[in-house]
Order: sequence, then structure tokens, then C-alpha cells
Amino acid sequence: MPTSLRNVCFDAADAYKLATFWSQVVDRPIPAECEPGAEEAYIEMPEGPNLFFQRVPEAKVVKNRVHVCLTPEIKRDEEVERVKALGATFVSDYRNPDGTGWVVLADPEGNEFCVLRSNAERAAFPHPDEPHPITT
Repeated sequence: MPTSLRNVCFDAADAYKLATFWSQVVDRPIPAECEPGAEEAYIEMPEGPNLFFQRVPEAKVVKNRVHVCLTPEIKRDEEVERVKALGATFVSDYRNPDGTGWVVLADPEGNEFCVLRSNAERAAFPHPDEPHPITT
């Protein structure tokens, strides 16, 4: 019997505040039962695992061992600017001259995540050898 993935969990100093940032990124509401100051908050996603946020006492110190990769509905570069305007910070740039690649950003608590090309960009300019952040 296979096991399914239910949540992607983020450690946070302020679970609700970090959930609020991600709620804006993924354009999904935070359920009413999640309240400011609570130990936990979550965002239900229509497909795939939910985003779960839990308060922890320690701050982030080193690079994530797990991160999420976003495929935006708009162009990748537009999404990078949109998410930065929400409070993300730039970490590194893996975009290539041919349009492939991704950008690494960090959320307000320093958790890194990638913004990949949109599905429309992939369809318009397919690249069979495009590396994925997980493999490089």
C-alpha cells in the first residue's frame, strides 16, 4: 500500500505570519481556525500536499535540506518580482540565456524555494535537457 504526501512543513518563529506570506504566494486562504499567535497554521492546497507551518524556538541557520519549487501561471521572471514584492528575498539565479533554469528566493524566515518556468514558457520553448533544482 503506497504512502501519500500530506503536508510540506515549514519551521517558523511565527507560524501564522509565515502562513500569511505563503497564502499570498499561492493565492489560497488560511482557514479561520488558524489564528495569529497559534503554534500551527496551514494552507489547504487544491492539488498536492498542504503547506503546514509550526512554531519552533530556534532560528534557521543553514541551507534547507528540503524546499518547494513553484511553477507559476505567469512568466517566471514576473513571478519572481511579484513574490519579492510580497517579502521574499533573492538568494541565487540559475536562469540560462536560452530561458531555462530557475531563481532561488527565500521567504521572510529564510526558507529557500525555487521559481521555475511557467508551463506556458516550457511549452513555447521546450528544452529536453533542462536541469531540475533537485538534480543540480
